[in-house]
Amino acid sequence: MPPKPRLFGAHYSVYVRIARLALLEKGVDHDCVPVDIFSSEGVPDWYLERHPFRRIPAFEHGTLRLFETTAITRYVDEAFTGPALQYSAAAARALTNQIVGLIDAYAYRAMVWDVYVERLSKPKNGGLCDEARIARGLDTARTCLTTLAQRASDGPWLAGDRLTLADLHAAPVFAYFALTEEGAASIEAHPAIAHWWDRMQARDSMASTAFETS
Repeated sequence: MPPKPRLFGAHYSVYVRIARLALLEKGVDHDCVPVDIFSSEGVPDWYLERHPFRRIPAFEHGTLRLFETTAITRYVDEAFTGPALQYSAAAARALTNQIVGLIDAYAYRAMVWDVYVERLSKPKNGGLCDEARIARGLDTARTCLTTLAQRASDGPWLAGDRLTLADLHAAPVFAYFALTEEGAASIEAHPAIAHWWDRMQARDSMASTAFETS
């Protein structure tokens, strides 16, 4: 048996949290190895063997080394026993992957960097909000929410009747977005998404990976 998996990254990272959620929802015992890409000392040289682009997370299981969150979470789902986080049917699997792609391509930057960072993180560190950037981010975020709501109305989870990688990919992004007044109001404007968000927040995996935002 290979040693238990190791996940490299930092607690503040959306994408590290996505990978941790997958490991926890599968019940996989694993170690977390701290890597702070924003450290004043920079990314340690040893980490480049695991991620040549100096990003997080990276993953190691025995001789297998992976980077890119979707590669990690799909491997975790397929390599370990536990509740399946992907559908076997092609159409349902495609919908799951489409939602993951939507989060990566549109929601992550808009909700986290354009809204959360500008509205809360920058002022906390003495910076000024870029209101134009926030407005653009909210516009994109609302399009994402409308699109997700159209899918979520068919089941209690984003991709259907059970928890999948789509939910785990979206939840850490929503966690930052919902901390802002505009983000929380935007979520509440879509009842199906608001109910989904309540269900996600109640999961043990979310509680044990909560961001430190104070």
